[in-house]
Amino acid sequence: MQIFYSATSPFVRKVMVLAIELGIADQLEHLPSAVHPVDRDAGVVEKNPLGQVPTLLTDDGLALFDSSVICQYLDSLDGGGKFLPPSGNARWTALRDEALADGLMNAGLLVRYESTLRPEDKRNAGWTQGQTQKITASLAAIEKNADAIAGRFDIGVVAMACALGYVDFRFAELNWRETCPRTARWFETVNGRPSFQQTAPR
Repeated sequence: MQIFYSATSPFVRKVMVLAIELGIADQLEHLPSAVHPVDRDAGVVEKNPLGQVPTLLTDDGLALFDSSVICQYLDSLDGGGKFLPPSGNARWTALRDEALADGLMNAGLLVRYESTLRPEDKRNAGWTQGQTQKITASLAAIEKNADAIAGRFDIGVVAMACALGYVDFRFAELNWRETCPRTARWFETVNGRPSFQQTAPR
């Protein structure tokens, strides 16, 4: 299998954490990519019209995206159900939490694009504020459920930990640990796993 890869993408990190935890990371060949919202990478676009990472190319030639679909595919290779519960509230809770984490990461990327790609005189402060509010509201929601999260390790938990790592990486000024102490204690444990240490953005 091959994966269009970026070491700083939180969505790529989510896939790689899962692959390491499943013991199949060595089956993923990293393909270089230079994805950009304006100057799109033609090599990625050829396989994924959205031009985004991660994009997975399976051994039988199927191109899969986005990270949620890729994670479900990788989990299925191991018989399924290891990181995505098969049914019931456990499944919907895991998928809901993954969606929350993905939304947080998307908001972070939009803030990042606004502050680094758009000329300073054309930046929209209201837009940045709105996306930042999504981040802080998502952090508050994770904190509210921190005790329940602590007993799980599914795709939702992996995604939330990757989202928190991305906030640390790009938005350290938010000091989220001050307002989310229970989440901070949980994150310290999860972030110490080899899969997270090996995929930490630098």
